[in-house]
Amino acid sequence: MATKSPIDPELVRELAQLLNETDLSEIEVEKGDLRVRVARTISATVQVPVASHAPAVAHAPAVSAPVEAKPAAAHPGTVPSPMVGTAYRRPSPEAKPFVEIGQEVKAGERVLLVEAMKTFNDIVAPRAGKVTAIMVEDGQPVEYGEPLLVIE
Repeated sequence: MATKSPIDPELVRELAQLLNETDLSEIEVEKGDLRVRVARTISATVQVPVASHAPAVAHAPAVSAPVEAKPAAAHPGTVPSPMVGTAYRRPSPEAKPFVEIGQEVKAGERVLLVEAMKTFNDIVAPRAGKVTAIMVEDGQPVEYGEPLLVIE
């Protein structure tokens, strides 16, 4: 006997989008017996390129990443993440990436994977075109709606 879940997926999407827009780490909504809590973990990774002739200097993480992502998010060819999870650009660590910048893709072709709850989900090209930007690194956590890449 199948029962319909009392949780509205659209409500969860809206709450996740609200988290993104307000930089909150969690939000909870309660109505009657229904209680929905959406939370995200915020982590920063700092990668400092080191030239062989200069001493290594670590700097605080720049807050420019969201600023860079916003213009791409407005691009009509942006492919957003359909879920919260971990993005992978290749099927295994030793394999070559699914796509590279400048590569032509066909509609329906796999371009990334997003792992959510121990399940790998194919992210496919919604349209044919050329990959002009890739906004995620292999193994990077992603949020719902976060721009993954641009296909023009």
